[in-house]
Amino acid sequence: MVGMQPHGSARGPGRPREERVTGAVLNAVVDLVTEQGIGAVTMDAVAARAGVSKPAIYRRWPTKQDLIIAAAETRIGVLSVPDLGDFRAELRFVLTARLEAYRLPGSDRLIAGLIGASAETGAVRGQYAEYTARITSETRRILERGIARGDVGPGTDVRAAATLVAAPLLFRLIGEQEMPDARFVDTLVDLVARAVGSAG
Repeated sequence: MVGMQPHGSARGPGRPREERVTGAVLNAVVDLVTEQGIGAVTMDAVAARAGVSKPAIYRRWPTKQDLIIAAAETRIGVLSVPDLGDFRAELRFVLTARLEAYRLPGSDRLIAGLIGASAETGAVRGQYAEYTARITSETRRILERGIARGDVGPGTDVRAAATLVAAPLLFRLIGEQEMPDARFVDTLVDLVARAVGSAG
């Protein structure tokens, strides 16, 4: 058994190389944003930092917008929350995971740059909306699970509640320019749970 190739490696050497290139490029974007801000992200700069060709970047991410969204998703991506049997516990799981991501070096600049880029002339608004829908999908799922379980009110507007969960950490980080902390998460869990909790 020693020396056997992992399952799925029979596809040949192409996929691992693709994954290496993808990782190098997206890390380069995050590093450039962390060090110099979103304005430093050009295809030339990313190619130089990642040590890959510009055509290799364009094949995967045709626009700078695609690249920034993909890089953001490496930091703030889709979560998977186990069924903990309690909405508050699941909400805390989501908010704590987001807090950890936001506290990584450069996350504030990356998120601020992403928001700014979404408002630029020529930005394809739908792409940003799709990214936001992906990263809030698990919050919607735990709200729906809470409704089915009975600890979230049956009349809860799931989309509005998901926005209520996502927005405070981001606003504290970007708008108030203060790093959120575990105490803030505790406060949010309490406020959101009271707002959407089942009256029963």
